[in-house]
Amino acid sequence: MAKNTLNRATRSDVAKEAGTSVAVVSYVINNGPRPVAAATRLRVQEAIRKTGYRPNSLARALASGTTKTYGLVVPNIANAFIASFAHALQQEALSNGMVMLLGDAGDSRVRELELINNLLSQQVDGIFYNSVDRHPYIDVIQASGTPFVMLDRVDPGLNVNILRVDEQAAAYQVTAHLLSHGYQDVGIICGPLEMLNTQDRLAGWRQALGEYGVTERPEWIFPATYTREGGYQAAQQMMQGARLPRAIFASNETQAIGCIRALAENNIPVPSQVALVCFNGTEQSAFHVPSLTTVRQPVSEMAKKALEMLAASEGKVQLSEFLHRLEIGESCGCTFGEDRHGSADTIIRK
Repeated sequence: MAKNTLNRATRSDVAKEAGTSVAVVSYVINNGPRPVAAATRLRVQEAIRKTGYRPNSLARALASGTTKTYGLVVPNIANAFIASFAHALQQEALSNGMVMLLGDAGDSRVRELELINNLLSQQVDGIFYNSVDRHPYIDVIQASGTPFVMLDRVDPGLNVNILRVDEQAAAYQVTAHLLSHGYQDVGIICGPLEMLNTQDRLAGWRQALGEYGVTERPEWIFPATYTREGGYQAAQQMMQGARLPRAIFASNETQAIGCIRALAENNIPVPSQVALVCFNGTEQSAFHVPSLTTVRQPVSEMAKKALEMLAASEGKVQLSEFLHRLEIGESCGCTFGEDRHGSADTIIRK
């Protein structure tokens, strides 16, 4: 009869139900170290089902030296790109018999540190870490001896595992595509200026402007949070200026969607009046109206590599840089149905 109390069933309960010893129950649960007769194994498995027994994961972790869990710390899971990458990492972890514990910092460095300490206290087997502003708490993780992989662009001199895309090169490529249409008045909706990834994306935008001989106009640089609301507010600010830029690089997909919403509310169509491209697109980009011209990262391939790097963490520290992909939509002014895939950077693995 199944137990119907507040107390969890134990191995002793299973042994009593199966009419065998606790040691035999352990051999069945752990698949060894001693063999168990097929009939006895079936009897123990049926007893486990009847009693509702579940192995104590903490005790098994202490015995085996592994918790079968990874931690993932991200700036904000509401960001569509971060959510897509987190999903890919979780699926890859499950395929490898691991569980992923998600830590969402909500764009707070204080919460980020709390999450890291919490995951370390749970003795996770490794951590995937995307810092809020690229000033990560690497020393805290290193002090614990827990393997980890950084999922953003940090100084290679830190001698840690890094998996990344060259964000400056990606921002340059998508801005250069925008400029190839002949636009001369080009602005940017970037992230908060103090963030290092903002600086990378600004640098790529400026590089493209310089190569096309387009003058940078400081009044058309609109810092905003990496959210739809941030893009919406940036567009509202843009419309208060003396005149609109003819084209905009939004430094992430959610900002682009918010920007287009604000423009639509003021009867300013994209791309006929304001053309737009963005960074870090997801599958949503193709289904937006207009579809977004964007740079995408190969999240599935990156997730697979991230787990490989963590598994090999006792060896040489790795820097793995993936190519980005330019996907052509309608928002830049291209005719729908044109070749929708641009060239990409070369993959660099070290």
